[in-house]
Amino acid sequence: MTAAITATILGATGYAGSLLLRLLLEHPAVHTIVAVSSSRAGQPLAAALPAFAGLATAASDKLGDGNLVSADDAAEHPTDVVFSALPPLQSAAGAAAYFESAVVIDLAADFRIRDHALFASAYGSAPPRPDLLPGAVYGLSEWHRESIGQAPIIANPGCYPTAVLLPLLPLAAAGVLRGTVVANAMSGITGAGRKVSADYLFTELSESVTAYAPARSHRHHAEMTSELGPVADDLDLLFTPHLVPMRRGLAATTVATLRESGAAARVGGILEQAYGGCRFVALTGDRIPATADVWGANRCDIGWHVSGREVVLFSVIDNLLKGAAGQAVQNMNLRFGLAEGTALPLHGEA
Repeated sequence: MTAAITATILGATGYAGSLLLRLLLEHPAVHTIVAVSSSRAGQPLAAALPAFAGLATAASDKLGDGNLVSADDAAEHPTDVVFSALPPLQSAAGAAAYFESAVVIDLAADFRIRDHALFASAYGSAPPRPDLLPGAVYGLSEWHRESIGQAPIIANPGCYPTAVLLPLLPLAAAGVLRGTVVANAMSGITGAGRKVSADYLFTELSESVTAYAPARSHRHHAEMTSELGPVADDLDLLFTPHLVPMRRGLAATTVATLRESGAAARVGGILEQAYGGCRFVALTGDRIPATADVWGANRCDIGWHVSGREVVLFSVIDNLLKGAAGQAVQNMNLRFGLAEGTALPLHGEA
């Protein structure tokens, strides 16, 4: 591997940013990492994130003096790729200095939805950089490999859309579904990001499960319909997320109606044709996958069950890996012509 990539991480101390650091420190093609934190600039990385104390020399050399840097100082470093792990509606502004000179992989929502009105319905404002939207590619790796390989801006998908769209898109594109699609998903607390709020305290969430933003009201609904529309604009998606008292993991159960009874026998073949050669999608057939299977892996496991004219799709991911940082590195690998699985864990830790 001959690449010597310089990577900049905006928001390096958040959940996704710190996991990006872990992955890139072990990435053989990444030579230099610029870790940016607006609130902790100048502090040693290990002081802000004690898990990084005692880095091996080869890894720590990638970080220079080992200190977090400010956004202004980071902009003075030439870089090849920028991972923007900033909040939605702030991410594009944070990456503004890099759009002309580097590949930008946005882990927020600023480039995920091309339709301005649809974006505004989800986020309450116009897209922050509408001038750049035509050049942005939606980074669902298994569906847009060729476009990702040429893209100046990669819009990394949200965790819920990744888990729902991966099993749903092949069937929708094959034209075997009709009517209303109902997706219910459950996510661990890290899906809300690293922030201080009583709503996300363990003592508030323990021994309790709750739904929120039902049907069409969650921001990710707009993202999912934006991606579904070009392949099946006659499907009506109802999506309801649930917060469950675990740190990491995301499980989605999606129910759809088959156009005809004969399509039942085609479900497995359609999914196999879509993902048979994909490193980071595992088809489990009639075995229902569990989040423990993919904890610590950049993998989506998909199972299914057909009952009459209904097909039930089960999908699980690690929300911080395949749902965020892992997929971002997968997209970097595709963009720079590297082996897709470089530095990415395939097997879970449970």
